[in-house]
Amino acid sequence: MQGFRDLRVFQLAYKLAMEIFEESKSFPKEERYSLTDQIRRSSRSVVANIAEGYRKRQYPNMLASKFADADAEPRFRTLAQAIGMSG
Repeated sequence: MQGFRDLRVFQLAYKLAMEIFEESKSFPKEERYSLTDQIRRSSRSVVANIAEGYRKRQYPNMLASKFADADAEPRFRTLAQAIGMSG
């Protein structure tokens, strides 16, 4: 393994962050600084924290704590769907 980019979990988190970014482009303009901003920042945070944890070589413990952060993602997606912002 060369680095954090080789981690399957990093690759999946990165892919999901890009999908969230693309999907959130269709959100209403009035949500730009609330739900849209929050969901984009949280998805990028997961990716950044995996990389940081790997660099610190605390990967298993750091990653476990970051899963709690990532747990918010489905709630934001569910909220977006409920108010008609996502398919």
